[in-house]
Amino acid sequence: MQPFVVWLDQVSKDDLLLVGGKGANLGEMIKLGLPVPLGFAVTTFAFDKFLESNGLDVKIWKMIKECDVENTQELLQVSNKIKQMILASDIPAPIKNSIIDAYNKLSYTFLKIPEKIASLVKMRGPTLVAVRSSATAEDLPTASFAGQQATFLNVKGETQLIEAIKKCWASLFEPRAIYYRAKNNISKASISVIVQKMVNSDASGVMFTVDPVTGEDFIVIEATWGLGETLVGGEVEPDFYKVDKNSYDIVEKKIGRKEIMRIRDYKSDSTIVVQVPDELVEKQVLKEEQIKELAKYGVILEKHYKRPQDIEFAVERGKVYIVQTRAITAVGKKEEVKIEGKVLLKGIPASPGIATGKVKIVHGLQDITKVEPGDILVTKMTSPDLVPTMSKAAAIVTDEGGRTSHAAIVSREMGIPCVVGTKEATKILKDGMLITVDAYNGIIYEGKQEIEVKQEKFEAIETKTKVKVNLVFAPKNIEEIAKAADGVGLLRIEHMITQFGVHPAKLIKEGRTQEYVDLLVRGIEPIAKAFHPKPVWVRTLDARTDEFRNLEGGQEEPHEANPMLGWHGIRRSLDEPELLKAEFLAVKKLHEKGYDNVEVMLPFVINVEEFEKAKEIAREVGYDGKLGIMVETPAAALNIEEFCKAGISFASIGSNDLTMLTLGIDRNNEKIASLYYELHPAVLKLISNVIKVCNKYGVESSICGEAPSNYPEMIEFLVKEGIGSISVNIDALQRVKKQVKELEAKQESSV
Repeated sequence: MQPFVVWLDQVSKDDLLLVGGKGANLGEMIKLGLPVPLGFAVTTFAFDKFLESNGLDVKIWKMIKECDVENTQELLQVSNKIKQMILASDIPAPIKNSIIDAYNKLSYTFLKIPEKIASLVKMRGPTLVAVRSSATAEDLPTASFAGQQATFLNVKGETQLIEAIKKCWASLFEPRAIYYRAKNNISKASISVIVQKMVNSDASGVMFTVDPVTGEDFIVIEATWGLGETLVGGEVEPDFYKVDKNSYDIVEKKIGRKEIMRIRDYKSDSTIVVQVPDELVEKQVLKEEQIKELAKYGVILEKHYKRPQDIEFAVERGKVYIVQTRAITAVGKKEEVKIEGKVLLKGIPASPGIATGKVKIVHGLQDITKVEPGDILVTKMTSPDLVPTMSKAAAIVTDEGGRTSHAAIVSREMGIPCVVGTKEATKILKDGMLITVDAYNGIIYEGKQEIEVKQEKFEAIETKTKVKVNLVFAPKNIEEIAKAADGVGLLRIEHMITQFGVHPAKLIKEGRTQEYVDLLVRGIEPIAKAFHPKPVWVRTLDARTDEFRNLEGGQEEPHEANPMLGWHGIRRSLDEPELLKAEFLAVKKLHEKGYDNVEVMLPFVINVEEFEKAKEIAREVGYDGKLGIMVETPAAALNIEEFCKAGISFASIGSNDLTMLTLGIDRNNEKIASLYYELHPAVLKLISNVIKVCNKYGVESSICGEAPSNYPEMIEFLVKEGIGSISVNIDALQRVKKQVKELEAKQESSV
């Protein structure tokens, strides 16, 4: 029979199922000789017996099994009902007595008083303790479950202790914990409760034995005044120290602005939040020797566990205590990225990655339902209650917090880009605003931005099948790219418009057509110049109604049920011909400046009449250059011969939309994303038909979707079919060029 209570110095990492992840690690650290506060664990056996004696075990797990965790309302209802059942139930006397006996013994040990004079202890009052949850599905090598269960500080007396333990037990069934377990495929869990002598922290913090954001092999420490909940909750900008693991030299130091702290109120023995004295707000929290002492503990723990560690510490009267360690479950990678765009905010990079989406401000739980998949969740600070909502977000931005805050830890585990400590994201950003989050560098940009990827040195490789690039702007190494590529197979103008900040329709309505023409000329000219005389195919406006709504004048955009299938591409251009005229005028002006390599491409066409009408508009403004089409619809692919007869100069296959429309799959819908496959036989048949017909009529066929950038098999198929050119992302240019060269060599040798 297992005990109801066990002392921490009696357990080790092998006792996970008895004392949970936190308890097992505390016992292991005591055996290593690290400074861990005295304490005991109320075991999982005690919890299981509590459920069984109250008839709750079968009932609770049945409720959880039947709960749809993606249904927020249902999840909240199930959680509340379970927690109420636990809090309303009595702890059996044998379990309760074991807890109280251990609590009294902890008091004697702490005060150095023999049990026989326990009356003296009672005269001095009960000992203050910290009561922490320690679930069996917590602090695991693969999932930290950061903040999923409860912690209660400055607990005093038997009544408060028993109540805190029941609340810890109930916290196993918080909505966030139920959801987190479901997402990590953990069907059932138990919970232990750790009771330790309360460290009245003058300072506290978190230490990582590798940089969790960049993956660099340094000790990273964040520290603040008072208790650690202020830091983990992301309520302050902490101090940041980076330490060399070998020499223990401090290689980087940033002193944060720490305006509040949590401390013990000596009158009530409760935890209160107070303002940090002015002289301490920007004062360094840890002394140099304390930083080095912590770093040494970090190295010991990393070597012992044979993997990087996430360690919590507290400092009381100059003495350092280690209060928790667990494996780092997610480590980022340092990347050099560059984005050109309007900077709205800067913060601390906490979880690497880049994402674009609509802002959804979350001030509290009442706002979580408005967050949809792909949105950017913006909040003052995240809490464990937001985990189900965080999982939907494309990125997370917070006002407060550091690299060790809850938002940072959970975002890294979920692989969600996260920027913390922006100070004013919830004030500057507005609901519905389109932004780009660069969580490598901690920068938030206005609108949808494209990434400038650091490239290897480009080589000029000659191929029969032309290999071009897709662009949205002129990168800094445009000349180098132009030498290696055979042209630009897709130049999007939407990015130029977004940076300008005004909806082009507004410019036209206000008689500012020339401004639209000029901004296009400015954006296209550097590319045309670098690539001349190689062709640059400029796609006319293809903004969906939801993409330009946040521009000045964009409020008049119609609301469509599915903008991807709606009013965009050629259908919009023909409804608003003044826009299309301005785009033709811009290209005409470039021709007049000597850049006759710029050619026009019409998106989302479905019939020849659209092409004919566009040609008429081109003639009206005097544009007589080449005019091609995008083949993004099955209609265009199946009717390609009629387009060739009508005189198109080229046809570029947009494999992204062609796949979506052929397979009937919304490529933004994550539930069916696994069905989206650009190498589907039906898609390949359409592509093959376009290539063969175009070759028959001497029309250049091309492709500019993501498929050739992502699938080597697609390149092989396209070369075999005899496509005229392939246009890929910049980072795929060299690889695709080499592959095409090899494939063509094989074809020649087999003849």
